[in-house]
Amino acid sequence: MTERISLRRLDYFVTAAESGTMTAAAGRLHVSQSAVSMGISELERQLGVALVLRRKAKGLTLTEAGRLLLPEARALLACSDELRAGMAAVGRTLAGRLKVGCFTTIAPFLVPRLLEDFRAVHPDVTVDLAEGSLDELQELLLDGRCELAVLYETSIRQDIEYDVLYEASPHVLLPPAHPLARRDTVALADLAGHDMVMLDVPPSMDYFTGLLAGAGVDPAIRHRTASFEMVRSLVARGAGYSLLIQRPRVGVSYEGLPVEVRPIGDPVVPMRVVLARAAGARLTRRAAAFAHFCRTDPPREEANAASE
Repeated sequence: MTERISLRRLDYFVTAAESGTMTAAAGRLHVSQSAVSMGISELERQLGVALVLRRKAKGLTLTEAGRLLLPEARALLACSDELRAGMAAVGRTLAGRLKVGCFTTIAPFLVPRLLEDFRAVHPDVTVDLAEGSLDELQELLLDGRCELAVLYETSIRQDIEYDVLYEASPHVLLPPAHPLARRDTVALADLAGHDMVMLDVPPSMDYFTGLLAGAGVDPAIRHRTASFEMVRSLVARGAGYSLLIQRPRVGVSYEGLPVEVRPIGDPVVPMRVVLARAAGARLTRRAAAFAHFCRTDPPREEANAASE
């Protein structure tokens, strides 16, 4: 009979991979360093491949086989935790921890309300938040460190599945003294020749550059920044206009200086905000409940009117 792979050995392997050394993994697991080393060696023997390279001065490095095993091992351990929690929760409310990611510029506008409203329905579920870029969050989904993530529907990999939550329309942000601030709407072509403050966070820059290019505008970018609030502060100081998607309800920068918001006069394709997961992944009950909650009580357009 084929020897079954031990979940404990998988746990040793995942913890060591995340910690970087056998000693650090032992500390996290509250076992001896030799137990972790022996457990990983036994796992390598069972699988017939080397999973880690042990270097005294540099700690652990995963082999190609180790990198392939890591997300699968995380998924198996998550299933084990889900099974245990599910059996313990028979006849009781949903409980446990859930890791959810969110694109960095969406998070302040969407996540606090989602967390509060979800907690009201499932008070025993603890949601841990990971913020990051589009690429970072997709990697978290694929290697099992996040079950769900809120993203923009652009440049999403084929091994990621998603449900659309809502659509968000871009707007023009202007200093009050800007000549275009006197208009009710601003045509993209009229932005030609004016200095721009660009939100330089993928995929925002490509999206905004594409909008302007479609109107024949080569943006005169005066400043680039990865900070949403820095964009608003620079615009408030007269450094130029900007294009954003999310729009805070307050019409002032961090310094308290006013900014003007104008709709885009051209027909533009809105950016869709989605709830993503690894394709084919088996969601835990907690993640399935969170996804169902987001689909049945999605953010309204007010999120965009309050809303990058």
